[in-house]
Amino acid sequence: MENKIKAHNSILELVGNTPLVRLNRISEGFTGNFFAKVESFNPGHSSKDRIAMHIIEEAERKGILTEGSTIIETTSGNTGFSIAMVSIIKGYKCILAVSSKSSKDKIDMLRTMGAIVYVCPAHVSADDPRSYYEVAKRLHKETSGSIYINQYFNELNMEAHYKSTGPEIWEQTGGQITHLVACSGTGGTISGTAKYLKEQNPNVKVIGVDAFGSILKKYHETREFDSNEIYPYRIEGLGKNLIPGATDFDVIDKFIKVTDSESAHTAREIAKTEGIFAGYTSGAVTQALKQLNEQGEFGPKDNVVVIFPDHGSRYMSKVYSDQWMEDQGFFDTNTVSETQKVQYIKE
Repeated sequence: MENKIKAHNSILELVGNTPLVRLNRISEGFTGNFFAKVESFNPGHSSKDRIAMHIIEEAERKGILTEGSTIIETTSGNTGFSIAMVSIIKGYKCILAVSSKSSKDKIDMLRTMGAIVYVCPAHVSADDPRSYYEVAKRLHKETSGSIYINQYFNELNMEAHYKSTGPEIWEQTGGQITHLVACSGTGGTISGTAKYLKEQNPNVKVIGVDAFGSILKKYHETREFDSNEIYPYRIEGLGKNLIPGATDFDVIDKFIKVTDSESAHTAREIAKTEGIFAGYTSGAVTQALKQLNEQGEFGPKDNVVVIFPDHGSRYMSKVYSDQWMEDQGFFDTNTVSETQKVQYIKE
């Protein structure tokens, strides 16, 4: 009998079913049990593979996307990479409007994946014609045969996680999850995942992580848009200066804010304690865990799941650069980087 070749038809078949990993050392001394859903195991190294594939395949199913079509999107980097990856395999063109806050690593990767990239100023209002939201809309109008993904206001963003991330976490925890803690940017990951989990058990508590300089926490508490909450911050893919339509605030129980500096240091700590090379928002969500634990949020039998959205390699010029950390003032005068120095042997 001839042995069959065991191979996937394309890397798109590897999207989803990412591992759930117990956090051991970084949560030492915490009350409860802590687990990370490590989304960097997706082929595009982030959770955004899920929405890129789901939204594009829905557009194909509806006949909106045809051969030679162009896909346009606003992105902090990860969604753009995932869209570019899917576009390559399916034969579409890809144009991306990117925030200037995105790391050079991310922008270079988008170009490498064949995308046309427009870098737009980060610290302008959402309705400013220079913002990446408005630039993407303009490009969509100017490009015949194009579709605009519009992840911030596309309900398929939530649906992708409702159909995949939520069920995976429920199955992986044997239905024993008590808390979901996740960062909120577009809101699709936390909203879709939370909706599914709360349908299985309404007592699952969902906590969103927001950045100082973002309006999400204040809006969740008041349902009012307060522009005074908005000011520049450094974390990519977390928080917003607008209210995303892809966020269902009703399935989120509360928000907690984290600082740029503490999130960056905690991302580095994850690498050094758990051996997981995670991105900036993974540092943010783990920093939130620290703060929540200090507040007495968790009980000894609680099973807390956090989502690590992407891989640390996308932040080599930022979080994992001692020079960048120093330039941001994240190292005070008494701080010495714990990153090992390179030892050069004389020739």
